[in-house]
Amino acid sequence: MPQLRLALNQIDSRVGDIAGNTETVVRWAHHASARGAHLAAFPEMMLTGYPVEDLALRASFVDASRAALVALAKRLADEGLGELPVVVGYLGRSESARPRFGQPAGAPQNCAAVLYGGEVALRFAKHHLPNYGVFDEFRYFVPGDTMPVIRVRGVDVALAICEDLWQDGGRVPAARAAGAGLLLSVNASPYERDKDDTRLDLVRRRAREAGCTLAYLAMVGGQDELVFDGDTIVVGEDGEVIARAPQFAEECVLLDLDLPAAPARAPSGRVADGLEIRHVTLCETPVEPYPAEFTGGEAERLTDDAEIYGALVTGLRAYVEKNGFRSVLIGLSGGIDSALVAAVAVDAIGAANVYGVSMPSAYSSDHSKGDAAELARRTGLNLRTVSIAPMFDAYMASLSLTGLAEENLQSRLRGVTLMGISNQEGQIVLAPGNKSELAVGYSTLYGDSVGAYGPIKDVYKTTVFRLARWRNADAEARGETPPIPENSIAKPPSAELRPGQVDTDSLPDYDVLDRVLEMYVDRDQGREAIIAAGFDAELVTRILKLTDTAEYKRRQYPPGTKISAKGFGKDRRLPITNRWREGEQG
Repeated sequence: MPQLRLALNQIDSRVGDIAGNTETVVRWAHHASARGAHLAAFPEMMLTGYPVEDLALRASFVDASRAALVALAKRLADEGLGELPVVVGYLGRSESARPRFGQPAGAPQNCAAVLYGGEVALRFAKHHLPNYGVFDEFRYFVPGDTMPVIRVRGVDVALAICEDLWQDGGRVPAARAAGAGLLLSVNASPYERDKDDTRLDLVRRRAREAGCTLAYLAMVGGQDELVFDGDTIVVGEDGEVIARAPQFAEECVLLDLDLPAAPARAPSGRVADGLEIRHVTLCETPVEPYPAEFTGGEAERLTDDAEIYGALVTGLRAYVEKNGFRSVLIGLSGGIDSALVAAVAVDAIGAANVYGVSMPSAYSSDHSKGDAAELARRTGLNLRTVSIAPMFDAYMASLSLTGLAEENLQSRLRGVTLMGISNQEGQIVLAPGNKSELAVGYSTLYGDSVGAYGPIKDVYKTTVFRLARWRNADAEARGETPPIPENSIAKPPSAELRPGQVDTDSLPDYDVLDRVLEMYVDRDQGREAIIAAGFDAELVTRILKLTDTAEYKRRQYPPGTKISAKGFGKDRRLPITNRWREGEQG
């Protein structure tokens, strides 16, 4: 059987940075070539970054992407890499002269190309376009209608892009019909909790359907609220794993494969879903037999909590670095939310770049101030104290606020303090709100909701506690100081805006609250279904009402790392002005 050394470049890209992404491709292509690769591949829309959103609608951006692709092919050849086929994703446009699906000819497409011999040897576009969750690809793109196949060293390699594997039909059965020896899919698949298990099952199933070895190349890094976790997978035609890359890490996965010889007659015609085979022969002659050096293996898998924590670190690091910031600012209350955000920030960008501010008021407990100081001692972050008591007294003398207005004033004074320091010194403010609080509106607009990024925005409170315990246990296991003070984990959560206040004065127990919210927010279950699951009817009605009426607050909250199947934002889009209430007749 012919041999093929595959180089799967599980790497990051930056949206809009076509020049920088090009340099990254060249650097990693040299790395693959130096290790004897016969075929190198890069993730979905590598040249432009992913997702590009409405940049896809700018003709100048599409043209720049297409021009960069052509220039990249020539540059690779000029630098001695012309004989290495390179598969790379980019933003292209339809070559069809006919309007399709209500969009004009020349509409944007999510494309990939094969570069070889200084030329663009083959172009193709994603066939299945996702239009759910965070995806809006029908807004931007028209689908491809070809089944691309390249012949490399005597092996026919079928090509696909991300959603082409997730949907039935299309390029998976087409790869079998074309007689391909390898199906290579380039992807930018966003992270979600437990998606690694779903992804593995999918890849195994699709390999069996395609009847050939399947290589699933994934992207890593972060883009706004999305995180890409890597987890590149190669499985045999029987679905058995040959190689699996680490999560949240850049790596060139090198693999020596024994693959079926290409048929004497190149495949042609139309196959599944009416796709037309586009076959290009790059190199007919197989390589001389050689001893396999890269035989695969699976990287150690992360535990569920380690995986979520890794996503939070990756998301924050990407947001800070890719937007040109250097440091972050956090209001440290001594509570669990700000403590976890601080730990994530220290792990993401280093303690020297994390600045904390303790902002006590007349209602702040001694342990809250002490826990903030202990957190700084354990992590090494920078801490200062700015009392809001004089500001509060000045406002109260003018406004004479009472009740909730008085409580919220304290939160807003802290927000003003943080933003003032941010403007003066240049750090970006991190908002510490969690998903449970955002769901029911337990936050103060222009107070604890101020900030440029919300690292735990998509993390329920019960998971916040679990991650804090995991992070401390992980530190202990490595002989390091646990970053989060035990008292921040053990004490009852409190906003400390009035004497003796605790969260359960206003909210149900977080364990119950989070289970109801998971059904309502994440799974779109209605009131009756939630009650049927065993929850108290009055409690469910109250939680759902709080959630529905807090939409206007969530719209004004900063972006934050998405870890669930349905985070607030692009995943879940409800009207602010909305009279529908679960369980009520219209």
